[in-house]
Amino acid sequence: MAVSRFGILTNKKSALMKQQMREIAKLLAEDPPKEEKAKIRAEALIRDDNTIEAYEILQLTCELLAERIKLVASEKKCPEDLVSSISTLLWASSRVDIPELVAVKKQFTRKYGRDFVEHAMENHGGILNERIVAKLSVQPPTAFLVQTYLEKISDEFDVGWKPTVRLLATELAEPMAAPIGYSVQVAQGTGLTPASISGEGTYNTSNVSTNDTHKDGMLPPYATSIPLVPAAAMPAPSENGDVSILTADDQDIYVPAAPSNMGRNSNAKSDLKDDKSSGNNNDDNNGATYEDLQAQFSQLKR
Repeated sequence: MAVSRFGILTNKKSALMKQQMREIAKLLAEDPPKEEKAKIRAEALIRDDNTIEAYEILQLTCELLAERIKLVASEKKCPEDLVSSISTLLWASSRVDIPELVAVKKQFTRKYGRDFVEHAMENHGGILNERIVAKLSVQPPTAFLVQTYLEKISDEFDVGWKPTVRLLATELAEPMAAPIGYSVQVAQGTGLTPASISGEGTYNTSNVSTNDTHKDGMLPPYATSIPLVPAAAMPAPSENGDVSILTADDQDIYVPAAPSNMGRNSNAKSDLKDDKSSGNNNDDNNGATYEDLQAQFSQLKR
């Protein structure tokens, strides 16, 4: 049953991986290419490739045990030439989606004891198949392998894609760097802001690495997608460093200065006396000047 299950899952994953390759090719063919999303999809593709490879080896191991099942049943201890194969099956039972391996693990636990199973789960003495352990590892693939997959997919589907960010020698063996968004367009929802600017006001980041984007004042790769404000639209700074403001000549509406207050207090009383004597002091202040009103307010405050 386990052998048949391995074959079914292998065929199913292989069909899904072909569809995933087409989706990655579409991402690379877009303008601009969605390179970071394609890298994440490629990492999942590599993991599925490793899983299928492990399935093939585990399937061979199950076929071997099926042929030697009488030998295993007749001996109380595990045969020396089958220790690695059986231990590998026990270790892989919790890492693959094969329910039959769980049943196999229970049967070998009853036959050989818990110590044998614990040694297998801990890889005691390096008894496990190294290739199976590597293919079912949870460690992410290297950045070089991810980029190689993208280049192979680009060639297979005739996509004229080249890596936007080249890898340094120190980055080849490291996992793929986390996405920083350099392949994401600016205001792509509304389309009101251009995705990139050509000519004046752009930065050349073709030789910038993902891990060195913020060293020595270098701009990150996504700086090419941020439009710059033209120099003519920016106000020039003044001598003290402040940004200059518009003068009265540059404004559309000119507000005149307030009347001067000089001489109001000294002439306030005399103006009031003149107004009373002349009899021109009306309740509605008709004909009153600005100085007269100011003087009246000052008198009321006193």
